[in-house]
Amino acid sequence: MSAFRGRGAVPPKNYVPGLGRGAAGFTTRSDVGPVVPEDAATGSGSRAAEARKQLQFGVAPANYVAGAGRGAGTLNAQGEEGPVGAYDSFSGYSAAPQEGQYDDDDDEADKIWATIDERMNRKRRKKGDNTQDDNDDAGGRKRARARIGAQFHELKEKLAEVTEDQWASIPDVGDHSLKYKQQRRQQDTFTPLSDSLIEQRNKSQLDASAGNTALAGTTIADDGSGFKSVVADMSGLSAARGTVLGISLDRMSGSVAGNQTSIDPKGYLTSLSGIQSVSNAEVADINKARLLLKSVRDTNPKHGPGWIAAARVEEAAGKMLQARKIIQEACEICADNEDVWLEAARLHPHDVAKSILATAVRRVPRSVKIFLKAADLEHLESNKKAVLRKGLEANPSSITLWKAAIALEDAEDARLLLQVAVEKVPHSVEMWLALARLESYKNAQRVLNSARKALPNDRSIWIAAARLEESQNHDEVIDKIIQRAVKSLEKNEAVVTRAQWLQEAEAAESSGAALTSAAIIKYTIGKDVDDEDRQRTWAEDAKGAVARGSISTARAILSHALHLFPAKRTLWTQAIDLERNHGTAKTLDEVLEAASERLPQVEIFWLLRAKEQWVNGDVNKARDILAKAFAVNPESEAVWLAASKLEHENGEVERARFFLERARQRAPTARVYMKAALLEREQKNLDDALQLIEEGLSKFVKFSKLYMMGGQICSEDLPRNKTSLSRARKFYERGLKECPESHILWILASRLEEEAVHFEDVVTNSQGAGATKARSILELARLKNPKNPHLWLESIRLERRVGTTKLAETQMAKALQECPKSGILLAESILSSPRVEQKSKAAEAIKRCPDDPLVIAAVASLFASENKNDKARKWFDRATVLNPDIGDIWARFYLFELKAGTQEQQEKVKAACIAAEPKHGDIWASIMKDMRNRGKSAAEGLELVAEHIRLEQKKALA
Repeated sequence: MSAFRGRGAVPPKNYVPGLGRGAAGFTTRSDVGPVVPEDAATGSGSRAAEARKQLQFGVAPANYVAGAGRGAGTLNAQGEEGPVGAYDSFSGYSAAPQEGQYDDDDDEADKIWATIDERMNRKRRKKGDNTQDDNDDAGGRKRARARIGAQFHELKEKLAEVTEDQWASIPDVGDHSLKYKQQRRQQDTFTPLSDSLIEQRNKSQLDASAGNTALAGTTIADDGSGFKSVVADMSGLSAARGTVLGISLDRMSGSVAGNQTSIDPKGYLTSLSGIQSVSNAEVADINKARLLLKSVRDTNPKHGPGWIAAARVEEAAGKMLQARKIIQEACEICADNEDVWLEAARLHPHDVAKSILATAVRRVPRSVKIFLKAADLEHLESNKKAVLRKGLEANPSSITLWKAAIALEDAEDARLLLQVAVEKVPHSVEMWLALARLESYKNAQRVLNSARKALPNDRSIWIAAARLEESQNHDEVIDKIIQRAVKSLEKNEAVVTRAQWLQEAEAAESSGAALTSAAIIKYTIGKDVDDEDRQRTWAEDAKGAVARGSISTARAILSHALHLFPAKRTLWTQAIDLERNHGTAKTLDEVLEAASERLPQVEIFWLLRAKEQWVNGDVNKARDILAKAFAVNPESEAVWLAASKLEHENGEVERARFFLERARQRAPTARVYMKAALLEREQKNLDDALQLIEEGLSKFVKFSKLYMMGGQICSEDLPRNKTSLSRARKFYERGLKECPESHILWILASRLEEEAVHFEDVVTNSQGAGATKARSILELARLKNPKNPHLWLESIRLERRVGTTKLAETQMAKALQECPKSGILLAESILSSPRVEQKSKAAEAIKRCPDDPLVIAAVASLFASENKNDKARKWFDRATVLNPDIGDIWARFYLFELKAGTQEQQEKVKAACIAAEPKHGDIWASIMKDMRNRGKSAAEGLELVAEHIRLEQKKALA
């Protein structure tokens, strides 16, 4: 048997395996094979193949389909899906026999089964059952594996050429599992020790016998084996490390190969902290921008902005070298683009930028920007001049280069350059005007004449000529030049709008040429304005000019308007206000004199002029003005009263009494009788005053102030004459009967009853009875005058004076219900409330009356009490702006500055109060109308009222 074990040995004939060891042999048909005829076994072709099949399997029955019994009924001869039927080698199978027709029911069934299959597949996907998918994809994976294997087929064949040494040199893969990595990470963990800890450990190992021997920063220690070792002192490592860092920084701060590297050692870490890190999103954006701009450059390589954008992207990314490389390539490809050269100069250092621009001016000699940039890079002024002159040689018509070159020269050289510039650039107005400014008067005239010929449509040259004449005080020539300018521009069809002329007038005024401005207004203000709109338009133009600070222009506009409309009172009033606020005393008097002459029947102009002269100290001239006013307006109440006041203020009482007597004869009015009675009251002639009041009431029954004055005169006489009480009551009773709507009369009557207890029989009267009478009078007043906040306020203050605080609070609540938006009541509520309630009261008051000056002043006082000085000052300012006529607000503001402000702030408030001349206010009116304070100024009144408020506050705190 061993003879047949070799590879490739052939067993002998009729050999049966295992027969020798007792295994009986057997023979199957596959061993013997079918009986094949000789021609079938040796023949070829289709007939021989068919014969061999028949000999092997027998003849197939009719209509036999191979595989139909095992479900392969639709396979054709090649084993593919196809029709079942007779098969022909050329035409294939014929039509298969039909067992039944495919109808709509079959189609519906197929759809139902398809829906069920899809639903089952979804369920499997939701449950994570991918078994079916795995079965479906098995064949695909096998094919994929086959394809992947085929890719490495050639490499696998080359493995046969690998020698044993090469196999041995292949390294092991090793264990790279997560578990192994974690173990290695734990093993590699290293925790450094601090210098102090190492030093302590070394000191603990020192030999006590050796001691601490310092040898150049080392320590001798015994390691336990009998040998001495040198241990380094680790405490100096930090200092050494700092020294090394300092040496490195000093070395880097030096000059390296001509490039100065300036590194500040102290600010080094600060500069490092200022470096911005780029996020992933920004990196992605930069990459997208690179691709996009690369496409732009490839598509249109001559497009300079694309190169510039690409260089700036690299610059933004921090790759300056790449940016410079891109821009250098751009300079070669887009050599005619000035922006590319400028960008290259910007991206390079100073010296390199100069060389780049030197190349640029040769490539693009007509570029003005390149020459200007090259001049900016030069440090020496001479080099700048040289660069600009080179630029002018290449661009003689560049106005920008001429301006830059002239700006570097002195006056004489600039004049020479300008002479050349106007020849090269005759259309530049600025060059002509600059040359005219540098020339003498005669030469400037010639220059401007040449400029007018070169530029006949430009108005600036004509205006410059007028200003030139004004500088030489040739005032009579200015109007002629402007008039010729307007005609010449119209002749040459130059379009100059009215607004442009106004701008030129204001510009001339700002340069100091007021007469030129007035001439421009005179000949152009009526342009493009309808006749019916002239007055309104010119008045608005004057207001606009004043708002812009052009006072002379506004004065010229009003002067021209008044020349055409001399009888318009509003225009005269506007002109007077302009001179009062922005003019001098002389100009104001001139305007008032002209207004009085043009409108003599308007007595206000006479009175204003007389007052201005009186304020300036010229009393005689004021008298002359009033005498002229009498001649024109003999029955004018205002003129008579002004004359009387003028004499009275200057101590001429008899002259004042004479004017009032003449006034009662020529112009008998209620105010004339009141002023006459007031004069006698000031002179302590109470009987004469009462007589004049009775005379006046006989003619003017409805004039409430006469009743008030009569009652006050009688009240003042009570300490001397107790019978005056009944006379005072009669005055108030008559006044309330004739003037029931006057709340002041009701308040005076109630106060008289409140104080009458001090002058009547104390046995039959008491203070409570006086308050009861006053309370009843005020209740009656509120019935006849509902929703009157002044009457409610007097009732509240009455209750506080008599000590019934609860009743005062009740009255305040009722008052605010009836007058919810009364500023005077809300302010009183804030100031009189307890400290804890003031803030809520203030918030509610501001919500109801946000612009009431009394409320704003009360809130300011609240801030002042809390030492919030800045807020208090701001709110006081706002209150005085809302209504400057209320003296109480000025007094509270001044008192606040006395406590918390500086001397300058105090004077500022006082000056503002004097300018405002307040006339109203409860405390202000009561103090200023007191006979003891008659004739006192606003400044004195401010001091008195502030002191009165201070005493009241002190009393309230006590």
